[in-house]
This record gives sequence, C-alpha cells and structure tokens, in this order.
Amino acid sequence: MRAVHLIVPFAAPLSDAGRAALRSLELPRLRELLARLPARVHDDGVETSFSPPHERALALALGFAGGDGQLPWAAWHAAQDGATDLGDLAWGELTPAHWHLGTEQISFLDPAGLALDEAASRAFFEAVAPLFTSEGCLLRWGAPLRWYLAHESLAELRTASPDRVIGRHVDAWLTEQPEVRLVRRLQNEVQMLLYTHPLNDEREARGLPTVNSFWLSGCGSAQPVRGRVPTVDTRLRGPALNEDWAAWCQAWQTLDAGPVAELLAARARGQAIKLTLCGERSSVACEAGGAWQSLRARLARPMPHELLESL
Repeated sequence: MRAVHLIVPFAAPLSDAGRAALRSLELPRLRELLARLPARVHDDGVETSFSPPHERALALALGFAGGDGQLPWAAWHAAQDGATDLGDLAWGELTPAHWHLGTEQISFLDPAGLALDEAASRAFFEAVAPLFTSEGCLLRWGAPLRWYLAHESLAELRTASPDRVIGRHVDAWLTEQPEVRLVRRLQNEVQMLLYTHPLNDEREARGLPTVNSFWLSGCGSAQPVRGRVPTVDTRLRGPALNEDWAAWCQAWQTLDAGPVAELLAARARGQAIKLTLCGERSSVACEAGGAWQSLRARLARPMPHELLESL
C-alpha cells in the first residue's frame, strides 16, 4: 500500500488571541493519532524566514533543494498549470495583488480577496505584460492568481512566500539583492499603469478591491520530483491569515473529523502514515516508531495544544 502523508499549514498561531483559541480546541482524533505516531522530527525556524514551515516540509517531501526563499515553486506550479516549455530557464511566480497604503506602512492583502476570475485575471495580465517583455522577460498566464515570469536574474533570487507577506509591511520582505532592483522598478511601473486603469475603475464601481501591484516568489529553475507528493490541506490558511480564530477553530474541528480521522483509518488498515503539523516558525513530522516508543506515547497521551504551541 502507498504511504499516506498529510501536511497541515497554519496548524498553530503565534498571536495571543490565536493561542487562546488553540487551547479551547477539542481535537480527539488528533490526540489519538499523536499517541500512535511517537517519532517526531522538528524543523525549527523563525517567523521571519522567507520560506514558511509548510513550504519547507513540502520541499523536503518532493526532494527539492534550495535555501530559505529559494525553493522553485514557480516552475513546479507552472508545470502543474500546463506549461510545457520551461526548459532550463529560471522562473518566478507573479501573484496579482492589492497593496494597501496605511498611515505608516504598505501592506499586502490576501489575493483571494480580489475575487479574480479567469477573464479578469487575463485582462490584467495582458495590460501589464508589455512592461515585463520590454525588460526581456518571458511571461506565461497560469491561473487567476498565478502568473509566471522567466528571466536570467531569477536563478538565485531570494524571495518571500506570499504566505509570509499577507497582512504585513511589504518592505520588510524586499531584500537588498541587486536583482531586486528590477523587481522594484517593475512594481512601481505596474502601480502607475494600473492606478487609473479602466479595469480598476470597473472594479471600484462594483465595490471590489483594485489590482494595483504584484508579488514575486518561488524563483528558480525546475527540479525533478524525487519523492511522493503529499496531501497539503490548506483549510486553516485563510482564517489564520485573516485572524478569524472562530473560523480557524471550526476549520480545525472539520480537519480533525475528516483527514485526521482518515489517517487513523489508514493506519488501522496497515498503511504507513505520516503527519506534518506546521506553525509559523517550525513544523513537526510524526510517523510510526518502534514498539517501545509506541507504548511510551500511549502512556503519555499528549495533548494536541501542547505540541502545537511548540510550533
């Protein structure tokens, strides 16, 4: 039987409100699963890393190499979106975005809130494309929130995941690398182009947020997948990024009753299973250990929130 590996991003929050919500959660299936999967491997990190723990865990499972902020997600996503001409080029993923100008900072709103369908996304893509092609870039449209850019300067460019930047000051995630100068110039040009663009006039008339910039991430050349592709359950992501802890708790309970329960059932059938829980700093991978470890884990009966708070 095939091994079953589940990765859960945003399984644990950092904020006080989020941690209070976590302590109120009853997750009986997760508690039972943790008692049966005693072997735990921590991937310790910090909340300021460019690659969040769930991306590091997925890269490890796929066999991707790369430093912090240098994992080739753009090329991988582009291939999944049907791009067949990636070659040896270095690709980056462009996420259409709304940057909110506050009194003290510019923050990056969750792109899901743009509610971009394919027609609208393609229209914005065609509007900004000449700015990129004039710089010698190759562009590909992949999905409403996934555009792709190829350029030689992207080969080793370190960029932050959108999941790091959403709701935060964008300048903190723009490095001083020489290659970033081109990105900053293109961001400024895109902002000027779209500021009074008819596409945004129409969106404002409909009460929708404007598309006024982009975020670049996941740069690098394509790498072969050297491991089994795990299941990544993202249902906690939206509530966590929007700090809606009531919705986050409800999503966790649904996750506990669904995929976590399915992992328990798979183990009962004799399948090898693995659970990777990811916070904003670290992750923990839980999988079957020896008989003595299993006995100790059953006697300990760990509480889920105690493990999750370590992430």
